[in-house]
Amino acid sequence: MMLGKGSIAGDEYVYDMEQARVNDHGVTTWIETCFCDSPLAEERPYWEEYFELLSVKDAHSRRSCRHENGTEPWGCCNCDCTKKLEGRLATQGEAFVHTLRTRKRDLQIS
Repeated sequence: MMLGKGSIAGDEYVYDMEQARVNDHGVTTWIETCFCDSPLAEERPYWEEYFELLSVKDAHSRRSCRHENGTEPWGCCNCDCTKKLEGRLATQGEAFVHTLRTRKRDLQIS
């Protein structure tokens, strides 16, 4: 199965993994834009195919979200509400994709 194949989220999964970071304990963290009433309601089966979801939480109060409070449908598409959080995440650990490629290469060499 390819990550996200058949999902309404489309290329969002690939983008999320390109931005994801891995800490010293091997825990991968990423930020995802989600329009579901319950966070990751639609995406969860796709992620759980590859990851054990340890924690799923809103990046900010849903009351402040223009999509959630009804002032701008699909407002999350062009929103920068997670920009600071994404900036902080980018400085932590190692890039997930780099780590994955390195481990794959190491396994092929052994």
